[in-house]
Amino acid sequence: SAGFGQAICRRLVAEGHQVIGAARRSEKLAQLQQELGFAHFYPLQMDVSDVKSVDQALENLPEAWQKIDILVNNAGLALGLDKAYEADMQDWLTMIQTNIIGLVYLTRQILPQMVERDSGLIINLGSTAGTVPYPGANVYGASKAFVKQFSLNLRADLAGHHIRVTNFVREQNFQLFDLKGTINELENCMRELMLFSQLILPILLLGLLDSLFMSISTGLKSCLFHKRLERSLFFEKNR
Repeated sequence: SAGFGQAICRRLVAEGHQVIGAARRSEKLAQLQQELGFAHFYPLQMDVSDVKSVDQALENLPEAWQKIDILVNNAGLALGLDKAYEADMQDWLTMIQTNIIGLVYLTRQILPQMVERDSGLIINLGSTAGTVPYPGANVYGASKAFVKQFSLNLRADLAGHHIRVTNFVREQNFQLFDLKGTINELENCMRELMLFSQLILPILLLGLLDSLFMSISTGLKSCLFHKRLERSLFFEKNR
């Protein structure tokens, strides 16, 4: 109902698709329906972190909206930037329930009808945090690594079917999350700054050290070569 999800709904409707928008905030969905049109957008109140809510929402879909050709798993959140030994366990459980279990459960509910029709597309929104580690990412990064591997394994399971699976990751991942308490959009930018300052910089330094080592090594080799050459000339001269 906001951010990426809202933008995806608008784009798909603009491309001529009928879109089911699933989110917790019914008032946001109602506003989006007014904007996009009742014939093109169906608001579905759902909490993806609650499997009962998912079941109930899917059961209440009108028959005209039950055939789902494209599933976009956009729901996900990052809670806090605390180190693993300081993090709130409830935050970890919430991220696991939403980013992993919610995504897996909804996919499992929709996938059979795609297989039956031998047609469909699943788009999972990943993150660079699923590949590149940085301080404070702990469970969030692990959840996005799960999404990446789950997407790859779905592809393996669906080999021979006309169903595509994509794990979408932006090259520069300045994503806006539904963060907890005082954690706001600024912290998302801080994630990127921390990534470069605490991970990339040491790598650059290692690269400089490696270049320095190579220069010293080359210098030593050159010195040894000249020493051997001088010794050879000395023996030739005194032979």
